Amino acid sequence: MPTAADLHYYYYEGSTEGTVPPVILIHGAGGNHLYWHPHIRRLPNNRVYALDLPGHGKSSGRGHQTITGYCDSILDWMEAVSLYSAIFVGHSMGSAIALMLALDHPKHVLGLGLVGAGARLPVNAELIKAAASPTTYHQAIDNIVKWSFSPDTPSQLTDQAARRMAEIRPSVLHGDFLACNAFDETQRLSRIYKPTIILCGALDKMTPPRFSQYLADNISNSQLEIIPDAGHMLMLEQPDKVADALLDFLPSIHY
Repeated sequence: MPTAADLHYYYYEGSTEGTVPPVILIHGAGGNHLYWHPHIRRLPNNRVYALDLPGHGKSSGRGHQTITGYCDSILDWMEAVSLYSAIFVGHSMGSAIALMLALDHPKHVLGLGLVGAGARLPVNAELIKAAASPTTYHQAIDNIVKWSFSPDTPSQLTDQAARRMAEIRPSVLHGDFLACNAFDETQRLSRIYKPTIILCGALDKMTPPRFSQYLADNISNSQLEIIPDAGHMLMLEQPDKVADALLDFLPSIHY
């Protein structure tokens, strides 16, 4: 994987046409680019970048404790790879980053894909506390995985997600949770005018469908799709349905 501005990233060049806008995938708290299923990282006829945020995956750094900090890191990375604007597709904390980019840096945003998203992302206080300590870290991960996947998810998938999250330092996941817990853009959503698709798992316990409905009700140029038989990790549980929804949406955005 290449590196720019201290961020490792995956790149898929499914199109070399200059008229096709780049798509940047932003993972959630404690994640990395592998939390995006290959069918989404390799969207046909698109240019797709999947980032490891600071302190996550193969990227250096200690992570951030604010959504603004992650936004700044992505903007630095875009400058380093000579990207001026893109479509941002974010999951959970990544959706918060995408929303804040659209609000504070709209000239760099062509469109939004919000997956397992919310205008607020409150985190259970006990979960924040457990993530901060090495002695309770694995229990925190177990709870996150239990709440993030639908009941019928194969254990192979949930076990793999838990192993990947365990590779993140406790301080990084703790910082992510602090960033999510402080995030609240309920008062500014009406300022977003970029084309937006909102995807939510029908069985999502972390950001239930009512969170996505609130986004759809308050972002004027938006569309909402509820994915059946999926929880918070819908891009891993139902990757083909998520990929198909994005492929239907992306051609509506002109570069």
